[in-house]
Parts: sequence; structure tokens; C-alpha cells
Amino acid sequence: MQLKPSELILNADGSIYHLNLLPEDIANTIITVGDPDRVADVSKHFDSVELKKGKREFLTHTGTLNGKRLTVISTGIGTDNIDIVLNELDALVNTDFNTRTIKKKQTKLDIVRIGTSGAIQKDIFVNTFILSDYAIGFDGLLHFYNSQEVQHHEISNAFKKHTNWSSDKSSPYVVQCDKNLASQLYSNRVQYGMTATNVGFYGPQGRQIRLELPDATLNSKLTSFRSEDLRITNLEMETSAIYGLSKLLGHRAVSMNCILANRITGVFSQNPAEAVDDLIRYTLLRLTN
Repeated sequence: MQLKPSELILNADGSIYHLNLLPEDIANTIITVGDPDRVADVSKHFDSVELKKGKREFLTHTGTLNGKRLTVISTGIGTDNIDIVLNELDALVNTDFNTRTIKKKQTKLDIVRIGTSGAIQKDIFVNTFILSDYAIGFDGLLHFYNSQEVQHHEISNAFKKHTNWSSDKSSPYVVQCDKNLASQLYSNRVQYGMTATNVGFYGPQGRQIRLELPDATLNSKLTSFRSEDLRITNLEMETSAIYGLSKLLGHRAVSMNCILANRITGVFSQNPAEAVDDLIRYTLLRLTN
């Protein structure tokens, strides 16, 4: 079936609409970062950079490190942007732009998020690396896709019961990382965790400046939640969508989090730039060895 121009939107040069990329512009290993400025923080460690492109908040560098081709792309903040980035990355490798049809042979991407995060357990110290074994999404994005088979309903149902989750909010969903890719990135420098993906930075993460919150105890409920040996370790704004869409599209995804703040103890990293660069160098080493 041929995809309509309104569904697969291409620019005048044949590139995909938002990312402004051609199929040959990306590697099969993709690193995602939220901040466009962090793209150069990653690619500066490459042995060579062959491509630099950008449009809106989506900046892309592709290059080589230790003989392995890598692409780093900024997503901006939030799961709505992840919906754009993941679908367009998949289109770059799994659709034929000339015929506007889905390729019979599908390409599997490795997608690794390198991001910052805040811990909600007092025993997780700042500058810790958390690999998100599971992500619980409060964003609702995955409910717009046929996604039941990739969700862990027993965990999300237990969470909704524990928190007395409001029906006015999107129903939480839980997705696991790709275990094979995770094993490549894991070492004794990393802790496994369960990451909560929020729909905002202030109210949705329990921050109150001038606006009142309907449930000021939500963060404490997140902290006290347990599902067998799982607990929610940290908060951020993209991982659940990356995991969910990657699973549905047949890609492998892992989220690597640098803990810059502990919301329970109130501590913030004294050198956040150094801590993030440490995670970047660690992740690149694990991906290219």
C-alpha cells in the first residue's frame, strides 16, 4: 500500500519532514539526547563526524568511533517529541521514500537515550548512573497505538491501586527495556531502575511554585510503590515513549540516566556537566567495544 503524502511527509529535497534527514544520513545505532547542545557533547568524542544537520530542536550528528558508525540526535523535551523522532527514524530505515511503501525487509535500530534525571529514593546518590529496566509512563502516548502486547499490565494495575490514580489523568503504562542491549550497557558502575516518565517538569513532578496540586502526596506514593522487587527510582520525561514505540516498531532501546538531583534529600550535583560527560563516555565505550 502506498503511503499518502499527508502521512509520509517529505521535504523538497526528499528528507523526512521534521528531522530533515535522508535514509543514508543515519547509522543503525542511534543515541538520543534531549538538549540540542548535548549533541556536540557526544559527537566530540567521535573519531570523525561525517554529517551535521538540524531543523527546529532536532539536531543530528553522524560519525564513527572505534570503527563503529553512530548517530546522535536531539529530541527536545517530552514524549510528544519522541513520537515524532521514533516514527521518523523508523521511516528512514523501513520505508522506501521513492515508492512510498513499507520495505519487506525491516531494519532493527539500537536506540540509546542518554539523559539527566532526578532520583526519588534517598539511597540513590547524585551522579549515579541508572539504566531503566522498566519505564512507567504517565503521558498516555502509547494508548494511541495498538500496544497491549508490549505493556506490563500487572505492574501498572498495582501502581494505580497503590496511588489511587485519578481517572482524570491518562492511565499509566509500563514497558521494559531491551534486555540484550541492556546487558551490553550494564556494568557494576550502573544500577538498574524503574523510571517514571512525566508529562511535565513542575506540577507533574510534584513541584509547586504558585499553582496548587490536586495530590501533593503523589511523589511520596511513587517512592513507596513496590511491585515484587521493583521500585520507582527516578523521574524524567521521555523513556516510556522510547521504550513503547521501539518495542512496537521492532527496535532495541535502553535509557541511560545520570542522576543530577535527589528529590528526597534535596541534593543537587555539584558538577552536573562533568557527571553527564562521564555517562556519555561510559555509554560510548560500552557501545563501541
